[in-house]
Amino acid sequence: MSEHDRTAAVTRETSETTIELTLAIDGDGDSEVSTGIGFYDHMLESFAKHGLFDLTVRCDGDLDIDDHHTVEDVAICLGEAFDEALGDKRGIRRYADRRVPLDEAVASVVVDVAGRPYYEFEGSFSQESVGEFTSVMADHFVLSLAHNAGLTLHATVEKGDNAHHEVEALFKALARALDDATRLDERRSDTPSTKGEL
Repeated sequence: MSEHDRTAAVTRETSETTIELTLAIDGDGDSEVSTGIGFYDHMLESFAKHGLFDLTVRCDGDLDIDDHHTVEDVAICLGEAFDEALGDKRGIRRYADRRVPLDEAVASVVVDVAGRPYYEFEGSFSQESVGEFTSVMADHFVLSLAHNAGLTLHATVEKGDNAHHEVEALFKALARALDDATRLDERRSDTPSTKGEL
């Protein structure tokens, strides 16, 4: 699989959300995001920028209720897009580990693009929300993405006292780890597993 093929388009329509999403893994960090939640848009744009992914997201969700379905369903679509875009995962590096600081906050992500969904989160957020975004939904975002992309992923918010910084450090660590893990290793032409598939 050439790197130019690593793209996906996902649509999802439920009674709670209508979503159109496109992803190019080998992008320039360009994004066009509209979820109706300003801080979430900011985080998805930051994710694209720091992971060098091209990302478009349009979500019309039930924000009159809360932000849960919008955050979760976009994460599901993004996970499905990664899974689709990576295909048989031939030639990828597979593993990555990133720690990212943002002022007083530090977050880390360890990932294995294994095809085996597993997720653990450690840490907490210093404030309940950032704008219209509920802070704990950052944890739920990563969980939903990991499960739908088939990632084994351990995420930690190590320290911080500002939820904006804690959430943003987490999104950036996720972006950098996924960028590293999905990169093509020029030394490898096969799938990085003794089983022969991921």
